[in-house]
Amino acid sequence: MELDKHVEKILWTEQQIFQRVSELASEITQDFTPQTKAPAIVGVATGAFLFLADLVRKIQLPISVDFIRADSYGSGTVSDGNPRIPFDLKVDVEGKHVILVEDIVDTGSTLSCLIDHIKSKGASSISVCTLLDKPARRKVHFELVGKGKYYCGFECPDYFVVGYGMDFAELYRNLPYVGVLKPEIYS
Repeated sequence: MELDKHVEKILWTEQQIFQRVSELASEITQDFTPQTKAPAIVGVATGAFLFLADLVRKIQLPISVDFIRADSYGSGTVSDGNPRIPFDLKVDVEGKHVILVEDIVDTGSTLSCLIDHIKSKGASSISVCTLLDKPARRKVHFELVGKGKYYCGFECPDYFVVGYGMDFAELYRNLPYVGVLKPEIYS
């Protein structure tokens, strides 16, 4: 694929991602019983769409699925630290357990904003399931709500990554792996 030439190195292969997504789905399934209210799975568009699709297909529970959009990157490689929510939920989350599904947790600004927003809609608890966590870039501490839990696929080194739904300027989302974009592509 032509886009592969823009990738400096692959951090996680398609098979590694498949395995880890299966493990996360199993963990979520075990954390909820059929007697509890079905969780609402909320994907953060657009980066989490592939992760969300693969994850929900493996969760063995009755669930509802929705999307929310939070913009903080624009076409750059660094969050501007001021997330906006231009596309909101259509599913009513009042009294429900919500699992926010993110592609990557970076500074924490977007996630903190989303948690506050969903909390204001009356969610009883909020968990986060992220494919990648980049703690080296964390600037904002976020608090889960109620009995919320933090599910993490992989800890990501401080690289600009693309693939498996993650982009640079809306490109590279269709790569089946997560890789480091060559700096000359975005500098």
